[in-house]
Amino acid sequence: MTHHTAEHRDPAMNECIDNCSRCHAICLETINYCLGQGGKHAEAGHINLMAVCADICATSADAMLRGAAVHTATCGACAEVCRRCAESCEAMGDDAQMQRCAETCRKCAESCARMAA
Repeated sequence: MTHHTAEHRDPAMNECIDNCSRCHAICLETINYCLGQGGKHAEAGHINLMAVCADICATSADAMLRGAAVHTATCGACAEVCRRCAESCEAMGDDAQMQRCAETCRKCAESCARMAA
């Protein structure tokens, strides 16, 4: 029986789990920020994308934590959603919170793309 604890996992997978967890958190925080900002920040498409991004990040982290072989599928989906979320956040202009969210999404997308390969 294989035990999937942090010490036994590939370091790149541990990094990806951390990136997914951070991305999940910042997307939830940024949703609250955007709703408070109103206007284009609070548009349904943007809010929904951040919510889906938070969800797929949590699902990808969970799949890796469980040692599930399907993590390549969840990570592939996560990489794509994170890329789109980063683009949506960057489109909000020169806003520190949006830029932080975009950077976190891009970092997560990169590590998830490696895990999906």
